[in-house]
Amino acid sequence: MTISDPRETRNPDEREAVLMQALRDTVKGAGNGSAHYAVTLKGVEADTIRTRGDLAALPVLRKSDLIALQEDNPPFGGLATDQAAAMARLFLSPGPIAEPQADDGSDTWRFSRALRAVGIGKGDIVHNCFSYHVTPAGFMMDRAARALGAAVFPGGVGNTSIQAQAMRRFGATAYSGTPDYLKTILETADEEKLPVRTVTSALVSGGPLFPALREWYRVRGIRVQQAYGTADVGLIAYESEAMEGLIVDEDVIVEILRPGTDDPVPEGEVGEVVVTTFDTVYPMIRFATGDLSRVMSGPCPTGRTNMRLAGWMGRADQTTKVKGMFVHPEQVARIAKAHGLGKVRLEVTEVEGRDNMVLLCEGQGDAAAVAETLNRESRLRGEVRFIGDDLLPNDGKVIDDKRAH
Repeated sequence: MTISDPRETRNPDEREAVLMQALRDTVKGAGNGSAHYAVTLKGVEADTIRTRGDLAALPVLRKSDLIALQEDNPPFGGLATDQAAAMARLFLSPGPIAEPQADDGSDTWRFSRALRAVGIGKGDIVHNCFSYHVTPAGFMMDRAARALGAAVFPGGVGNTSIQAQAMRRFGATAYSGTPDYLKTILETADEEKLPVRTVTSALVSGGPLFPALREWYRVRGIRVQQAYGTADVGLIAYESEAMEGLIVDEDVIVEILRPGTDDPVPEGEVGEVVVTTFDTVYPMIRFATGDLSRVMSGPCPTGRTNMRLAGWMGRADQTTKVKGMFVHPEQVARIAKAHGLGKVRLEVTEVEGRDNMVLLCEGQGDAAAVAETLNRESRLRGEVRFIGDDLLPNDGKVIDDKRAH
């Protein structure tokens, strides 16, 4: 496939020089316009930042810290700059974590690069099954597809039969959403004797793409590639047609740090993914995502020269992602507290390519009532099972992700 953006194949030294200039501009703007960064970057001379080593001297902002900052100084913890009046939409992701959307009409989250890498562009009809409700994922992909000239059906989540009908009615050529939901839609269309044959490409995120599921799509003639991003920073990395790791986006700086520290690890060592963005309204400087990954050696076989990540390799904490939604230990604790439960553990598994979760609770109780709280707290449905006393290990684990990522 032709690479349409020459920045993706540029000399790494040229890229690094551009990124360092963007970093200097961001540090200067954030220090002057953001209440949070005015404190954390006090004394930092932006013009002296020249290397990754200089970046490593700046403080890390962890997701757990962001939650606390926003609680103390709502809505954005003092991170938003003076330009925050330009916000168009406000979102609240699980945590809870508030996120703003700027009102400049552009692909501010930068997912168009990932869509383009899977072959989506002008003339495509993208069936977008990321949620448009409360969290920003739907708008992230919608903006990106429109920036490429593609039409978008804003399907969101749920109403699978209607999704199948719409996919067939509009002749969708592409899908964006969680990895397993497209399979659910296509199977529903098959069952209703209205099979969908027009979809040939898909960009998926928000959950694991298991090899068996990718093969299922391949047999149906659908090329599926992954994107990795968060509501906080937008696109971080994306898969190319080579499907050998995830290529870091051109407009962010990614570091891999030793979990629990501010220190970069040697190339190839697993650590926490830390991202710096250059958003003038809501800058993120050394934002620790909580995700684990490692840097792969060498460039992508497609000729793209940016850093490659080995993909998602777990969480630096127990937080995990289920059906595209983060589930935090704090949420599990709130569920237990609401029902006066003792020890609980949320087990996450994969069943036939789909995420599945079961909340195991010691003792006895009303499973249906607990399940309602689980749904309300996490915005996900899961089974609740009471297993009797003293049957959960005494290891402090409240989320146990058993999926083979």
